[in-house]
Amino acid sequence: MRTRPLGSTGLNVTPVGLGLAAVGRPAYIDLSRQGDLGADRSVDAMEGRSHELLDAARDGGVGYFDAARSYGRAEAFLSSWLRRREIPPGAVTVGSKWGYRYTAGWRMDAEVHEVKDHSLAMLRGQLVESRALLGDWLNLYQIHSATLESGVLDDREVLAELAEMRAGGLAIGLSVSGPRQAEVIRRAMEVEVDGANPFGTVQATWNVLEPSTGPALVEASGAGWGVIVKESLANGRLTPRASGPHRAVLERVAKGCEATVDQVAMAAVLRNPWVGVVLSGAVTVGQLRSNLGALSIDLQPEEVEQLTALAESPDRYWRIRAALPWS
Repeated sequence: MRTRPLGSTGLNVTPVGLGLAAVGRPAYIDLSRQGDLGADRSVDAMEGRSHELLDAARDGGVGYFDAARSYGRAEAFLSSWLRRREIPPGAVTVGSKWGYRYTAGWRMDAEVHEVKDHSLAMLRGQLVESRALLGDWLNLYQIHSATLESGVLDDREVLAELAEMRAGGLAIGLSVSGPRQAEVIRRAMEVEVDGANPFGTVQATWNVLEPSTGPALVEASGAGWGVIVKESLANGRLTPRASGPHRAVLERVAKGCEATVDQVAMAAVLRNPWVGVVLSGAVTVGQLRSNLGALSIDLQPEEVEQLTALAESPDRYWRIRAALPWS
């Protein structure tokens, strides 16, 4: 894959990146993980799986890797892979996030898997932890799931700290989630610290079931921000394991393209000119290789029209997502 600029951050990314949310911890919100991962969710087993995926991603040309402090040991797994493979800083682009703490203790049945904290103390403490693991490989640090309710976009101390980090050479961004994603993006674009906005990227959910952030992402891209798309497969709802009324449409379009359902769903994301990088959340090498096949799919107008008709209301989409189990 050819690299391209991530907005005006000075960073380069590949059109498809690898997100480690689903392999950095034993439980995650997705469909049919038991069939993919089996019973062995030990730290060693998950680290080995992460390294297999990272190797396959690198072999497939992927140059952007996404982690977070709350993704269990995702940063540690990425760090050990980068060191073992002797990949120099700058050869790949690495993004991580702060603002949630992993609290599950590597248990599948934990009552609470992560806790949000957007305080200045959390930012400072988690940056130290991320730096200890990723060092000079860390290129982008993002607020994890910024919301209007958390107040992080109005916290002058946090914003000043982020601006200082950006002045020191670290790209700064935010991720968003939930039915009010567009509002948060537009509020973030209004932030000023000493006359400048500290943010250079936004990571948002966009897929054919939940495309409501599109206009806000167009605006962010137009302002020079890099756009990272997460959950392009809707936590498994847009894969061959999909169920519900949208499945028949996905299968019909996929058959016409001689592609798989996941490839069609990711191709729908990639066709948007404002997308910098779309994340694969694969947990097997086979899934990753299938996801990468989206790069060769050229959706026709009538196929795009069929996929566009699948959109759900944001409230419905996020209500369904919230009901998915950690498995």
